[in-house]
Formats: sequence, structure tokens, C-alpha cells
Amino acid sequence: MKYKDIKRAKFLSRPNRFIAHIEVEGRPEVCHVKNTGRCHELLIPGADIVIQEVKHPQRKTNYGIIAVYKGQRLINIDSQVPNKVFREWLSESLLFQDINLIKAEYRYGSSRLDFYMASESRKVLVEVKGVTLEEKGVALFPDAPTERGIKHINHLCQALEEGYEAYLFFIIQMKDVLYFTPNHKTHPAFGEALIKARQQGVKILALDCQVEADSIQARRWVDVKL
Repeated sequence: MKYKDIKRAKFLSRPNRFIAHIEVEGRPEVCHVKNTGRCHELLIPGADIVIQEVKHPQRKTNYGIIAVYKGQRLINIDSQVPNKVFREWLSESLLFQDINLIKAEYRYGSSRLDFYMASESRKVLVEVKGVTLEEKGVALFPDAPTERGIKHINHLCQALEEGYEAYLFFIIQMKDVLYFTPNHKTHPAFGEALIKARQQGVKILALDCQVEADSIQARRWVDVKL
């Protein structure tokens, strides 16, 4: 996926989940944060960031934060991008090469799962989660408790009993991580739900990404350790 109208900037502060104060081209600006997660280890005063300029009469700000430098590592924090990365990856995937129907935002029970896919012999449900948290080279999810995430896992397990294949993809929005693991410290119940889901047959997979200032693309498989 490619971005247009990209600029470098400095992060200054984040008064709430949705906006940040930044410095771009020597002037202060208010910027939209395209991720409602905590991002405490990324959005620190003085951090180098990548922003996208988007001018629209209905927008309150002209900029959105796309990515943050954590040392030499560039981490994409755009929460809307993992589904797009997955959708682009599908076109090259051998895992789903026989699929001839793809529907996004599929209603299943009281959940809206990210993708429903089908062929003559397969019915597949896929939930996609974006990962921006890294500690000592390990990718972790979630960075804050997520009851909604547990609900999605439970519905994937239920779908198995109804003849679906069920997949949970973690799109790691950076490259060169050692492995992926659930963030047991922050949300133990999510990690327990993942373990039970894999035991029941949900496929839990992770892909890292090649991240540039103006692009992000799925790169290679990452080991999942539960």
C-alpha cells in the first residue's frame, strides 16, 4: 500500500486518543492520531514521525500520523492499514489461491469479522489484528485490554463448529521481529483465549511488513509463540 503527500515531523504531545501536537516544517500543528491504542512507547516527546497531509473541508486537522521511528526501526501505526495489507497479500497467497469470493466486514453473530472468503469447497472467516507494540525484538498484542478481541476469538471458535475454516492474522506493522506472542502481562485473558482457540483449530498466523515512510507491504511469516 502506498501513501501520498508524506512529510517528516516531530511528535510533541498527545492530549487525548485522537489528536497530537506536532512540529512540521518548523511550525506547530494539530494532527490526527490514526490509532486509538496507547502507543506509550512510541509517541514520546521529540520522537521522529511520518505524517500524511490530507486536506478536506470536513476534517478538523490537515495531518494524520502514519508511522513513528523507534530508534532505527520504523513502525507504522495506522490502524486502518492492516486489513488493506492483508487484502493485497491475498492476491499472492498460495494459502487461499482457490478462493473466488471475498467479502469484507462480514456479519457473524454479534460480531463483524474482517473477511469472509469462499470457494466451491471452502468457507473461511478471517479476523485481522494490527500489531504496533515491540519489546526487545518481540511483537506483542494487544497494547491495551481488548474485550472486543476476545469476542472475535470466541466467534471464530464457534464458526469452526459450523463448518467454517477460521483464521486470526496478526499483521505486524514493522519488520525484523524475533517472534509474535500475546501480551499476557497487559491482558492475560486474551492470551488464554488465543491458546484455547488454537487448540480448537483456529489458525493463528503472523506476518511482518516492509515499512517505508510512504508505503507498507506484507513481507514474511513470523513465528507465533503462545
